[in-house]
Amino acid sequence: MDIAGTVFDIKKFAIHDGPGIRTTVFLKGCPLTCLWCHNPESQDEDPEISFLPAKCIRCGYCVDICPNHSHSLTEDGHFFSRGNCEKCGKCSEECYAEALELIGKEMTVSEALAEVLKDQAFYETSGGGMTVSGGEPMLQFEFTKALVEAAKAEGLHVCLDTCGFAPFDKYSQLLDSVDIFLYDLKETDPEKHKEFTGVPLQLILENLKRIDGAGGKIILRCPIIPGLNDREEHFLEIAKIANGLSNIIAINIQPYHPLGSSKNARIGKEYGLDGKPFAEEEAVEGWLKAIREHTDFPVDKG
Repeated sequence: MDIAGTVFDIKKFAIHDGPGIRTTVFLKGCPLTCLWCHNPESQDEDPEISFLPAKCIRCGYCVDICPNHSHSLTEDGHFFSRGNCEKCGKCSEECYAEALELIGKEMTVSEALAEVLKDQAFYETSGGGMTVSGGEPMLQFEFTKALVEAAKAEGLHVCLDTCGFAPFDKYSQLLDSVDIFLYDLKETDPEKHKEFTGVPLQLILENLKRIDGAGGKIILRCPIIPGLNDREEHFLEIAKIANGLSNIIAINIQPYHPLGSSKNARIGKEYGLDGKPFAEEEAVEGWLKAIREHTDFPVDKG
């Protein structure tokens, strides 16, 4: 049986999601609700409608086609009533101006892999491959498992980007098919982790150690957000955790950017960090130095 999953994007020529040139398959659904999430469209498992009023050319297609009359045009502009919307995506199908977009569509493993394999020549020359990301791929475990196994059968290098918040039994089933786990470590203080992400830290740390103990290769990915987790003790703890692992490859620091603000607006959600600017380069260099001083593993901006 060709298993299906809900995919919200397939990004070609991805160079920050593992080694070499890669294609990243983004899946819908995430158990975390990080305050700074830069992919808020990935949090819900179901498809969503993105709406950009500034792009609307007032053609009226969406008004005519919507079965629930969620769209209306007045002298003041285009109004979208999300409360009536069933997220069927009919309004976006022929939106010439791309003001409306359905985020998330069902794809089979074969369909997703066919897209990935189109760029196989680039993977072979660069040492790249396929990365499965999200959201959290483990929420669609059967699809993720089938996809990484199919990619490995095609000889592809496979990375899995994960927040670590899933039963270890599921991770153990992927060890033979995943070459590198891109493992998120968002906060090292348990109370702050729960405050910033909505979930406890303990399971994430336990899975990190168990994946490492089972021989899984790991790149730690640490988002740093000014005013929240840019603390010396957090940097020291990142290094300490890394130093306790046997199969870590590197630590990637991911500086905060505010792009999640506009994405939230497009899907009708509020953003928890409005007004916070891009991280300054001088500050980022300070973060890298603070971690490098306490570990011999490579620490880079990811």
